[in-house]
Amino acid sequence: MPGAFGVRILAVSEAARVVASLVRADERLRDLWVEGEVGRVTISTAGHAYFALKDEKAQLQCVWFRDDRVRSAFQPQTGLRVVAHGRVDLYEPQGALQLYVESLQPSGVGDLAIRFEQLKARLAAEGLFDSGRKRPLPSRPATIAVITSPSGAVWKDICHVLARRWPLARVVLIACQVQGEGSAGSIVGAFRRLERHVEDLRHDGRAAEAPAVTILARGGGSMEDLWSFNDERVVRAIVAHPLPVVTGIGHEVDATLADFAADVRAPTPSAAAELVVPDRAEFTAALARGADRMHAAAGRVVTAAGREVTAERRLLEQLHPAARLAASRERAGELLDRATRAAREQIANGRRRDERHAERLPGLIARRTALAAAQLTAAAATLAALGPGATLERGYAIVRRTADGSVVRDPNQAAAGTRLSVRVAKGEFPATAGPRGERS
Repeated sequence: MPGAFGVRILAVSEAARVVASLVRADERLRDLWVEGEVGRVTISTAGHAYFALKDEKAQLQCVWFRDDRVRSAFQPQTGLRVVAHGRVDLYEPQGALQLYVESLQPSGVGDLAIRFEQLKARLAAEGLFDSGRKRPLPSRPATIAVITSPSGAVWKDICHVLARRWPLARVVLIACQVQGEGSAGSIVGAFRRLERHVEDLRHDGRAAEAPAVTILARGGGSMEDLWSFNDERVVRAIVAHPLPVVTGIGHEVDATLADFAADVRAPTPSAAAELVVPDRAEFTAALARGADRMHAAAGRVVTAAGREVTAERRLLEQLHPAARLAASRERAGELLDRATRAAREQIANGRRRDERHAERLPGLIARRTALAAAQLTAAAATLAALGPGATLERGYAIVRRTADGSVVRDPNQAAAGTRLSVRVAKGEFPATAGPRGERS
């Protein structure tokens, strides 16, 4: 806002924005290299590094973000003299002018380090180092191509490691120069020869014989010794190569642009050989474990199938006519046994009843005999009262014809002169029928 004398007074945030815009407008501050001594280093919980670069007259606060810091083989330490590459900007919330570090090198590496960082930044901006374009390695390559010098110890080390870990692999050497003048062109030429070899094999119908992965390797050395692997032509040859590329260049602390471009970076040439093939001992153990699991699974399947077959066989045996007949026979035998036991039990029960009744049998017989005698006497008396003797006693007689013994019930049955026999209560006497109405 305007002051008493027409002077515009800025807020702190406005003043910070003005300073920041002036800093960002200066081309020199967007991409610069600064050399100095490292002050006290602080690593935040997020992994960012904060330190100061200083000389005899001034100091500059620096910030090195985690993603850039962890990719660097060199880390800042208090008291070291280093060369930092980055950009200067204003952190407005605190009004702090800071160097945002992108890379850090020990002081004294000179122009090579600067050229390295400049080329790295340019190629990274093209996406040549993006992790999204990295290709996976084959699990068990039948053929492996190695681009290296045939005269160095690296080639022998790689062959030894591959033979020890996975002797089934076939190794093809693509010889090249790995150091000195013309080495970068020699490396690129090796990639081109390998690519033509792969294409020829595929054209001849022998694609299975073609290498499945490429190792680019050399031993350790100074930055100058390894400089051919920082050549832009080598980087682009790696990116354009149709096979996955594993680099094993120098020692673990060495980092080249070829490592950033490769699909996989190994710390040493021997480690690169270990990465491209499995360990046969581990593979054999894994096969044994797989075989054990397969046998166990097959055993479970066979056991379950056997139980099912046994159950089906039992069911079929139960349905077989002979089995059903045997079951019926067994059932009939059981029923017969039950009937026999029941009959025996009934006989035993009858015997027990007879034994109990035998004790009372004499009295029962006497009573039943007396009763029968009385009944017989009464019946005899009844019969006597109803018999012909009783009738004769009352004065009646029975007349029979002597000739045939038939009873005469009608006078017409006995003509005059018929001889008759007359029975009375006390005896019997003869008679002759007289004329009708007479008796003699």
